[in-house]
Amino acid sequence: MDGTTTGVAQVDGVRLHYTRAGSGPLVVLLHGWPQTSRCWWPVLGGLAEDYTVVAPDLRGYGRSDKPTTGYDKRRMAADMAGLVESLGFGRAAVVGHDRGARVAHRWALDRPEQVERIAVLDIVPTRETLRRTDATIAAGYWHWFFHLQPDLPERLAGADVRGYLEYFFERWTYDRHALTDEAVDAYVAAFSRPGALRAGFDDYRATEADVALDDADFAAGRLLTVPVLALWGAAGLPARLPTLDIWRDHSAHPDQVTGAEIAACGHFIAEEAPEALLAHLRDFLPKPA
Repeated sequence: MDGTTTGVAQVDGVRLHYTRAGSGPLVVLLHGWPQTSRCWWPVLGGLAEDYTVVAPDLRGYGRSDKPTTGYDKRRMAADMAGLVESLGFGRAAVVGHDRGARVAHRWALDRPEQVERIAVLDIVPTRETLRRTDATIAAGYWHWFFHLQPDLPERLAGADVRGYLEYFFERWTYDRHALTDEAVDAYVAAFSRPGALRAGFDDYRATEADVALDDADFAAGRLLTVPVLALWGAAGLPARLPTLDIWRDHSAHPDQVTGAEIAACGHFIAEEAPEALLAHLRDFLPKPA
């Protein structure tokens, strides 16, 4: 893409690849599963007009290293903290989608002095997802429980990586044209690399540790202290939950939690509704000097 550079930072022994564009206050974009930092391409240029934008591949994803440990969200958030520090920034606004939003949530809880604010796309907190699992949630998030199993997901999904990923790209979108053939090819290639499927599943297998952290914080009254923007697609599963109320329950300042449902949009907001996402983010992100 024009006006972008790529780089590698080694954080705690893990090489993290990232794309960078623009100048100004730092905005970090964190992707989810089954994607990579490529998912942000439709909004990267627009944000880079006013901000320094960094879109990393999370530990285990894309071109970043795929270690066999470290997929709890505290460790993955520490990766991002180290990346920001290595780039010479003290603070960042963070936008996270799917698994990346779970990393953003933990990052803001653990390092509020570093995370200025977070936007979370198409999720509710991990503990709430598990607490609210009924027949509807289980049917929508069946893959989560499948990915928790040892060894089996790699064997079954590995037999047809494209078929497995395309199942989600078809069923989690409202506008199936939004995920181009080129984008899908890139994601299939990324998850066909050695260790990539296992690493993505290990992200889910960290659920027990993640929920334990979240439950302990919530029980102790340790809530988010930074402003939160929650966005979800009208055709996505969070649309069936009181998503905004849930995020307010997890904030020490509920009046600083705003959000909206994006019409005619499924799970992949950055690709399905990039202009709507940019409009919301421009209102929410700190104004450049």
